[in-house]
Amino acid sequence: MKVDAAIVGIGSSVFGRGLPQSQLALAAVAFKEALEDSGLSRDQVDGLAINLGWPLGLDYDRVAEAFGLDVRYVNQTWLHGRFTGLSLQNAALAVSAGLADVVACVAAVSFTRQRHMLAGPGDMEGTREEGGSHGESPPFGMTSPAGGSAMAMQRYMALYGATSEQLAAVPIALRKHARLNPRAVMTQPMDLKTYMAARPIAEPLRLFDCSIITDGAVVAFVTTSERARDLRQKPVRIAGMHGICSGREEFMNAPRGLGINQQTTRRDPVRETDLSAFRTAGIDRSDIDGLYTYDSFSPAVLFALERFGYCGPGEAAEFVQDGRIELGGELPVNTNGGLLSEAHIGGWNSIAEIVRQLRGTAGSTQIPDARWLQWGTVRGDAVVFGA
Repeated sequence: MKVDAAIVGIGSSVFGRGLPQSQLALAAVAFKEALEDSGLSRDQVDGLAINLGWPLGLDYDRVAEAFGLDVRYVNQTWLHGRFTGLSLQNAALAVSAGLADVVACVAAVSFTRQRHMLAGPGDMEGTREEGGSHGESPPFGMTSPAGGSAMAMQRYMALYGATSEQLAAVPIALRKHARLNPRAVMTQPMDLKTYMAARPIAEPLRLFDCSIITDGAVVAFVTTSERARDLRQKPVRIAGMHGICSGREEFMNAPRGLGINQQTTRRDPVRETDLSAFRTAGIDRSDIDGLYTYDSFSPAVLFALERFGYCGPGEAAEFVQDGRIELGGELPVNTNGGLLSEAHIGGWNSIAEIVRQLRGTAGSTQIPDARWLQWGTVRGDAVVFGA
């Protein structure tokens, strides 16, 4: 089936900590803004792709009822970074197959309300029977999502000689972007000295290597290119995509072959399957003007760069130096500030930034003449967007 899909409207609530609104109220604000942005009316939205805050997220039927929708297509997942690309891809497939005319991708979270359920003795994910997907190991007392990323970065450092000072380039770059972004929560200046002085979380990760805890919502409308012609905004095409990878060689916080969990210790150059989104879009990786990724922890940026072949195995720590991933650099990354500095809305805040970039309306974070942008994570999922 040929995918024919575009994002035609985006909306967001305010991002912050300790916001008084519920997830549903935050989502309603973002939904109304997306309607205004797109020029769509509520009765034209007949599909829902729900990404709502785990473990107390809303169900699709409550969202449809509250928003006054009459939908004929639904897809619902947890609010995990693994499912950001997946939900968007399912929305694109649904409109391409005629299962819906317009799908509203709805992401909302109240992390600061739920924080007591996500850490400590009440950690519902890290203490489940088989451990959580981040590499948690309850029998050994490791139930923090940061643990798996820390293990992966430790091994990466041991193999390739990468240093904490090199890793610091990631959160420093994203903080620079956030300082240009009026929506960002974290806008205090950060330099290497500030980064190195921050308290440790899980060696070698420090405080600023970890995504911030925030509340907020983002909504994106997906429809076909034909319907998009009659709407208010310039459509942003979903030009190529491929899904999440899984199996013994895959670990959500490490590249293939790093030797974490059941991975082997053989690291190969980028695989053809990890380039398929570029091929489908009819472009080369070198055409990409910016990369957006799920930066729950700063090593994830290094590993995504290597997964998609922007640099070879073990080369990302050096690649991110000297402003290369900053605005004005060779490959800007998460120009909104990402989860590390703008907000943690499951990565959907970066999808909204992609749309603004390709419309040319990103303001102070605009990549000049952006034509092709990628969403891609260490898990292997990718979406290529075209102007």
